[in-house]
Amino acid sequence: MKNIFYILFNVFLLACNQPKAANDSLGQSSQNNFRKLSPSEKNYYINALYRKYDTLLLRRGFNGAILIAKNGEVLLEDYHGYADMKTKDTIDTSTSFHIASVTKTFTGMAVLKLWEENKLNLDDSLQVFFPQFPYHGITVRMLLNHRSGLPNYVYAMAADKDWRKKLATNNDMLQFLTEKKPMWYGYPNRGFHYCNTNFALLALIIEKVAGQSYPEYMANTIFTPLGMKNTFVFSIKDTAKYHPSYQPNNAAFRLEPIDCIYGDKNIYSTPRDLFLWDKALYTNQFVRKETYEEATKPYSFEKPGTHNYGLGWRIMMLPDSNKIVYHNGW
Repeated sequence: MKNIFYILFNVFLLACNQPKAANDSLGQSSQNNFRKLSPSEKNYYINALYRKYDTLLLRRGFNGAILIAKNGEVLLEDYHGYADMKTKDTIDTSTSFHIASVTKTFTGMAVLKLWEENKLNLDDSLQVFFPQFPYHGITVRMLLNHRSGLPNYVYAMAADKDWRKKLATNNDMLQFLTEKKPMWYGYPNRGFHYCNTNFALLALIIEKVAGQSYPEYMANTIFTPLGMKNTFVFSIKDTAKYHPSYQPNNAAFRLEPIDCIYGDKNIYSTPRDLFLWDKALYTNQFVRKETYEEATKPYSFEKPGTHNYGLGWRIMMLPDSNKIVYHNGW
């Protein structure tokens, strides 16, 4: 969970859900077909985007990769700086970045894929998968929408002297929660609390249900079928070839004890591969339209405002009843 070089500028916005026909401004029809941008529209967006890109990023020494698309067309794509500060290897289209919590979109949709295939129930309790788990009243759905009330392993394990100097796996995290029983954050389903524990547990559920490791399942089910050639899951077996992220002063971040836990983070990808993931969701290549709609339905209304959360997706509820579906990563 690091800063990515100077900036990992992944524009990964799913378009507003549109009740209108395909000739409206966002150009997505009910059949998930994109309206082709006119030459004047394309030039307008490219010029406007590049002016901002040049002013805000390039002049400040941007080191990273950027891709911006609209209506299925790439409008701006550029690569600047070094992938490795020691060797001075330059960043290019195949340079994989740690996308941090954008990983949650993949984990969430993988769980929903298994639900779509009737291999699990979203209202299953966690004891179905982890009989000795000491926190009761939590369902798979509550993990997906961050309403479980569970403590965040990121802070609980870091505060425990027994785990400060070890590289932990997801099973280590499960063992830690089972044995140490850190205090609940809150009661299940009483409110939204963004918590990495939820998606680290979901990765373990995927492994139990699919009979494959999380890295294998993601590669076999998502990355390879969608042609995401430079996307992979980093795990403890990869530590010998760890490719660090960098601080603004070019110093490398070292591996921390929790850095090998996956599901909540630890997918590495490229802007081009994320563009393929984005399009796959629009065109129902991975899950059915109804499943995607379930994933992007808001669940948290206890606090008024525009921000909400679905099942692995952040949601911005707009005044005109449309919504923007997205996820960010630190």
